[in-house]
Amino acid sequence: MTMMEKLKRYLVFLIGLFINSLGVSLITKADLGTSPISSIPYVLSLNFPLTLGQFTIAFSLVLILIQLAILRRNFKAEHFLQIPISILFGYFIDLTMEMLFFIHPESYPFSVLYLLIGCVILGFGVYTEVLADVAMLPGESFVRAVSSTWHTEFGSTKVAFDVSLAVIAAALSFLFARRLDGVREGTIIAALLVGFIARLFGRKLSFLSSLLFGDLTSAKEDNLSHDASQDAGPVIVIGRQYGSGGHDIGKALAERLGFEFYDYEIIQMAAGSTGYTPQFIKDREENMASSLLYDLVNQMYIYSDTQEAPRDAIFESEASVIRELAAKGNCVILGRCADYVLRDRPNCLKVYLHASAKYRTSRIMETEHLSRSDAMQKLRRMDRRRSDNYHYYTKRLWGHAGNYDLTLNTELGFDTVQDLICHLLSQKQSAADPSVES
Repeated sequence: MTMMEKLKRYLVFLIGLFINSLGVSLITKADLGTSPISSIPYVLSLNFPLTLGQFTIAFSLVLILIQLAILRRNFKAEHFLQIPISILFGYFIDLTMEMLFFIHPESYPFSVLYLLIGCVILGFGVYTEVLADVAMLPGESFVRAVSSTWHTEFGSTKVAFDVSLAVIAAALSFLFARRLDGVREGTIIAALLVGFIARLFGRKLSFLSSLLFGDLTSAKEDNLSHDASQDAGPVIVIGRQYGSGGHDIGKALAERLGFEFYDYEIIQMAAGSTGYTPQFIKDREENMASSLLYDLVNQMYIYSDTQEAPRDAIFESEASVIRELAAKGNCVILGRCADYVLRDRPNCLKVYLHASAKYRTSRIMETEHLSRSDAMQKLRRMDRRRSDNYHYYTKRLWGHAGNYDLTLNTELGFDTVQDLICHLLSQKQSAADPSVES
């Protein structure tokens, strides 16, 4: 990392820190509670003369001390950077609270409106801090320390941490004020929405890292993959509707051409790099019930710089496996967004197989021994989940002809489909290398 890039990253982090404080202040001004991480400082500020920002600083320092006790020798010098960050964050909160002096919601709907706007701002602030990738606030760093020391799952640890903060804040409120004050429905809403919104920003603005910091890592990997594939044989990738016969066609096609066929082998290879069992991966790959629900459930991973949500880790691992297999050439690869993963690879034939619902239903009934109603239900569910998974990770429409070199209806017959694929493969190879006979 060059000095200029490091300076830009810290500048982006400081901007994110200010946006973060603005979001916390607006959520607090909504008078429906505050974010979980600010709940204890807020309750204390309601009962003692210090400000929310000052109590935030004090609470952050306590979290840093606990991290020091947890990590011991693993507490690195860079962790001390949390101290000036905490002080600056506290002052930013007091500053933004003053800036928003005019906000005093007089009705519940306005309170909810300010709360939601605050959640969006705070979510963008969290995303900006993650984008900078130079430091973490004490709250998230504390969760990372617990997770790494006791080998707990990061998302669950973050949820437990937020719940604990809210419970402690509520107990302090009853202790000092004899009533629940400072922890309300807004605290729960902020806990549910902020990380979710940050993940959405991360997906929609994924291009910003390269734009701001000139991140060439992925570009270098693409170039290496491109160079490695120059002399490799052809690759055929097959996307398919459920029940269309894509697996059987792909396997028969590979045998006909003398190619390797990769389907479940990809699961085995991904299991070795992720630490997940093959069955765990099989149950989750290409199988997203709802992208919005997925982001909501896995929102806590936005704070982690060491762990990905399981499904994200599976996708990245399988994509890496697909690039590795494609570099060898002479293979057929089934599904798993391979057309997108290998979108820039030369000598790659991208095929999509589909069929009518009636045909696929009958085939599922025969191959899986299901009733017609069960087969139709499974067909709709699997197509929807594959479509959601594909769109989530590629931002493309699943089955759209523009993503492929060839789309075929398997009702033409498996042999006919193979003949057409082989013919197009031969034509592509001839066009790329005139010395190859068609």
